[in-house]
Amino acid sequence: MGNRKREKTLFGESATVNNLTYMQYLNRLTELSVSMFEWKNLPPTVDARYLELHLFETGSMVYFDDDVIGNLCLDCLPSGRLDVYGNPVLRRAYSGYNNYQKLLKESNSVIIWNNYLHTNSILEVKMFARRLYNLDRIIDVNANAQKTPVLIQGTEQQRLTLKNLYKEFDGNSPFIFGDKNLDLNSLKCLQTGAPYVCDKLYNLKQMYWNEALTYLGINNTGAQKRERMLAIESSQAQGGTISSRYSRLQSRREAVEKINAMFGTNIEVNYREDFMSIYEGQGVDTTEGESEVVLNE
Repeated sequence: MGNRKREKTLFGESATVNNLTYMQYLNRLTELSVSMFEWKNLPPTVDARYLELHLFETGSMVYFDDDVIGNLCLDCLPSGRLDVYGNPVLRRAYSGYNNYQKLLKESNSVIIWNNYLHTNSILEVKMFARRLYNLDRIIDVNANAQKTPVLIQGTEQQRLTLKNLYKEFDGNSPFIFGDKNLDLNSLKCLQTGAPYVCDKLYNLKQMYWNEALTYLGINNTGAQKRERMLAIESSQAQGGTISSRYSRLQSRREAVEKINAMFGTNIEVNYREDFMSIYEGQGVDTTEGESEVVLNE
């Protein structure tokens, strides 16, 4: 009965660590994703954090004017038929916090899409978080398997003596005094035989992390394994990053252009990282040939 209870406790602790590790990566990637874009000149009634967080989660938001509150940007649900391009002619704005709803048309609202696919980002981020947490736990298991516990054999009468001897050993004592009758053969080291692969697993985890950053459109060439890369290799590595950025940024900019024309606003949206800073400070020679680039740490 005691063993079953202990096994259940250990399983519960392991599941808790798994969930915490997964949530840690999910929160880190989510925060990176929703912090990438900088919105300027938004009306005080439009919350940029709410806008980005819900684009991340649902894939679309709708901008409109409320007669009482003013300009709002809320979650959006298609309502009714679609136009020839698949965009909803009628759309319902709603808030999940206070039951606010309003039916809107193309003539008095603008839909902001998260990307050109009109999809959210949370599904992919959850996939990367799951991969990363899984590798983290594998690394923990492999590191734990490197332990070499000491197996001590003795009688019940020797238990206290042996425990005191091990305390001195574990405390790095330079001298350990033992009784002349102590059987040194009773002290054995238990080897697990597990190969050490933490370094390889960590490199794989770094690749997964970089892949997640590329999906989000975040430059990660500085995190590559080699300190020096050819400029052409650096440009190729950034290709996926730039294309991921383009889809999300252009979707927002196209919506902003319509919003400004419809509501007389002067809203802007950009990446927080200047596009040209990808090459600045990295010594990239943009001339033809295989010039080298030194990546900053």
